[in-house]
Amino acid sequence: MVATSHPMAVRTAVTILEEGGTAADAAVAAAAMLTVVDPPSTGVGGDLFALYWESGGTEPVGLAAAGVAPAALSVQALRDSGFDTMPADGPWTVTVPGATWGWSALLERYGTLGRDRVVAPAVEAARTGFAVTPAVAEEWKLGANRLRADPHAAALFLPAGRAPRVGDVFRNPDLAETLQTYAREGHAPFYTGDIAADFADAVHPLRTSDLGEWAGPEWVTPIRARFRGVDVYEMPPPGQGLAVLQALRLYQRFAPYSDHHLVESIKAAVADAADHIADPRFHPVPVAELLGDGRVGELADRIGATASDGRTPGTPSDTVYVCVVDRWGAACSLIQSIYDGFGSGVLVPGRGVLLHNRGAGFTLRDGHPNRPEPRKRPYHTIIPAMLGGPDGFRGCLGVVGGFMQPQGQVQVLRNVLDRGMSAQQAVDAPRLRVLGGHTLGLEEGFDASGAAELARRGHRLSALPRSECGGAQLILRTPAGLDGGSDFRRDGYVGVC
Repeated sequence: MVATSHPMAVRTAVTILEEGGTAADAAVAAAAMLTVVDPPSTGVGGDLFALYWESGGTEPVGLAAAGVAPAALSVQALRDSGFDTMPADGPWTVTVPGATWGWSALLERYGTLGRDRVVAPAVEAARTGFAVTPAVAEEWKLGANRLRADPHAAALFLPAGRAPRVGDVFRNPDLAETLQTYAREGHAPFYTGDIAADFADAVHPLRTSDLGEWAGPEWVTPIRARFRGVDVYEMPPPGQGLAVLQALRLYQRFAPYSDHHLVESIKAAVADAADHIADPRFHPVPVAELLGDGRVGELADRIGATASDGRTPGTPSDTVYVCVVDRWGAACSLIQSIYDGFGSGVLVPGRGVLLHNRGAGFTLRDGHPNRPEPRKRPYHTIIPAMLGGPDGFRGCLGVVGGFMQPQGQVQVLRNVLDRGMSAQQAVDAPRLRVLGGHTLGLEEGFDASGAAELARRGHRLSALPRSECGGAQLILRTPAGLDGGSDFRRDGYVGVC
């Protein structure tokens, strides 16, 4: 089974599975296709995280393919360039991209079909073109202004001076050649070869030495917490998966399990994440303490019967997520992104590649552990998740949308484990979003009695546009077999073979 956000990516992954490919082969094939067909959200100029559960395994392993800040990036360098806060896009937000090396790491450890077969469909789609789908067209239009700041990006991604419309055919032959280079030679040209040189030529302060000296992706041990008897696995910092686990631990302390307690648990958890999450190689993150009974109890004691004044968790952004289970029962939960829509907005001429703006995840706040430093990774919003239990793998989950990701994951898990929903019902159910202060965004269709109760408790309610609700993909292993859900807010579906 495959669930992801674009029909061409689903079809590609299903074909790979039908040919005997593993969950890793199928996930990378889908991810490569998504770099072509969803350019606002992802690309080879971005980062990747994945969780992988081997057939018969007792828990997943994590892959962190997130690059580091250039050696020239520092608080002082930004101050000297006139910035009082971290810029949202442009050259100072570009960090070393990790996606292609992440593909290689997954395929080398778990793949069987080889790079060429896995990437071939994406190469063909970039070369011959694809019809733009509705959700992608909307993202493209929303990100068009960022593209206009770079004449190379505008020339490629805004043909005729505008974003493509639904059904327009878009081609990116330069990206086809870039992906073909990956198929032939692997990730090396992106870090020590001609492609790396072009990346560095396109943007300062990134240099070829930053790309060539990066140590590459890391295999890591996921962090976890138990919710309703199910183990929930997330990537460790600098990812924000910690916020999901802390919110779940808080929420299950309250009965009855109301929307109010869910909202207040999310507020507390995202605030703790904002204060503590950073690259643990530079500043240790006390994960065990933050998830421990002492800290969770302290936060729970602060949650009252009325709305608290929460911080603004952050803005929505674009990302893609893929979940796959293969015929042997192995599973891959993969997320990949160039962060905000069209990333930094900087195109690498001749390569068809936009570089991400992941460095925007740093902060210039005095004394904060997530301040920019050379060779440091920023706070990461992209968080693949997995579910397990005594009998092994139970599911994989992802919700795209930047700082909506932990909020969305908590709600989808509540839908499954508290409300007994199927996978499709769980990802389609109307969502809420903590917006800061006392304000909550509620999606159209949100339960009217629930909304009234939130208002009675002092929450200020506003309409939440569908584009800011996140997009979820979910596969559950049930006694009856696999149960999949693909968010109606995106263009994908659940594919089976």
